[in-house]
Amino acid sequence: MIKIVAFGASSSKTSINKQLANYAAQQIPNAEVNLLDLNGYEMPIYSVDKENESGIHPLALKFRAQLDAADGIIISFAEHNGAYSTAFKNIFDWISRGGPNIWGNKPMFFLSTSPGARGGQSVLEIAVGKIGRMTSGTIEHFSLPEFDKNFDNGITDAELLAAFNEKVNAFVSKLNN
Repeated sequence: MIKIVAFGASSSKTSINKQLANYAAQQIPNAEVNLLDLNGYEMPIYSVDKENESGIHPLALKFRAQLDAADGIIISFAEHNGAYSTAFKNIFDWISRGGPNIWGNKPMFFLSTSPGARGGQSVLEIAVGKIGRMTSGTIEHFSLPEFDKNFDNGITDAELLAAFNEKVNAFVSKLNN
């Protein structure tokens, strides 16, 4: 059975990105899905001083262990002022201190959505660019615009659904290699 870790890169309790990440993970055949909630990994803001005083935060080690145990990673990025949410950036900073290969060169599927017409494309571009330089694993990516219009327990627009399914299939093919 394929092990997938999925999460919305947001601390919102009603995160539309967490909904999209969960939906995407459910589309992976024969997968055991571990849906993470960033609220369970709240830590002090990363700083070298904090790391020198106390070491790598235990919640960062726990989060990193979840990534390490997975065969594939699905992240749906919330866009805050055109970039990562603070919640994700802080976890990213902490887990990057646990060794150079954060993402384990695993296949990844990056998503973004928002209520707006661009669907979080700015943060998705940042994530693909930055994380893509940190892994030799493949990254499929998809942006869903106008979440409230195009999602109701699944993607409702036929054209967007077809594009999404194409990306899911590419991700699944990498998981099976």
